[in-house]
Amino acid sequence: MEKVIKPIILIIGLVLTVMSIKAVTAVKINQLKQTAGVSYSDVVTIRERERQLDCLARNIYHEAASEPFEGKVAVAQVTMNRAASGKFPNDICGVIYQKNVFYEKVVCQFSWYCEGHGKSKPIRSKEMYDESYRVAKKVLLENFRLDVMKEAMYYHADYVNPQWGREKIGKIGRHIFYK
Repeated sequence: MEKVIKPIILIIGLVLTVMSIKAVTAVKINQLKQTAGVSYSDVVTIRERERQLDCLARNIYHEAASEPFEGKVAVAQVTMNRAASGKFPNDICGVIYQKNVFYEKVVCQFSWYCEGHGKSKPIRSKEMYDESYRVAKKVLLENFRLDVMKEAMYYHADYVNPQWGREKIGKIGRHIFYK
């Protein structure tokens, strides 16, 4: 009888030890996540980050390729501000490719996207695209920001007047930025 009981007690002890280690580990991981402020929804895959970087670089290129560095950053920052605002899609690509319909007319958030080619609009200057890509990396991956643009949500070229009635923040290059 003793030969049967000892292995059973040993197995029960082993199972309880493994269960205890798993429970303690889970508690410690949750404590670390709460301390660091990280959740599974905060984790971004490399593939997703590359997709966001490409979307942001294309938007900078099509909206501000000939603008100064600060103008490119400001355009990128408007995109990032919108994604973080809760009023637009919370994804960078979603913000850029968002379309709305007003009075049976399709309106894009960024005009280049509605001008015929959409996502496949060609890159005509590799040099200007490369610069736009570098700016996108600084903004998206290094969190580079212009303090004056921290509340910027909208902009337009200085040769149009949409009569938005929004509070003007400033002008960089050929773009006027608003809260």
